[in-house]
Amino acid sequence: MKIAYLVLIPLIIFLIKISPVFSKDFVIFSIAEEIPMGTEGEKIKKNYYLNIGQLQGVGSGATLDVYRNISRLDPYSDKTRYYFKIKIGELEVLHSEENASIAMLKNFEKENNLLYEINAFMIGDEVNIHGIKTKTN
Repeated sequence: MKIAYLVLIPLIIFLIKISPVFSKDFVIFSIAEEIPMGTEGEKIKKNYYLNIGQLQGVGSGATLDVYRNISRLDPYSDKTRYYFKIKIGELEVLHSEENASIAMLKNFEKENNLLYEINAFMIGDEVNIHGIKTKTN
């Protein structure tokens, strides 16, 4: 019985340590921006805080794709709900730590003519390393 505990305890500790690596979704969890002063030609800096970092292979200068999950209900058929995962832009990582990063806007896709409720990145938008295909809902 003691041998079983000696094997189980290190295994549980190991699984707890690596669990952040296998996080289900990586998202924007916070946004910080400068207060606009109203001057002409003013550029407002905005930082995006992400729950993806060095353990997931993200370092300074990395490009991350940003996706918005949109769902719509079809009232005409059998009330089926449809889910869409749409790429809305890219972020560039400024600073990366073990499980978190700070990024800035690299590209926001305005030209695709899709209607978003908010025409900017927002908390809850998913992020993924640029070039890696994501699963669709």
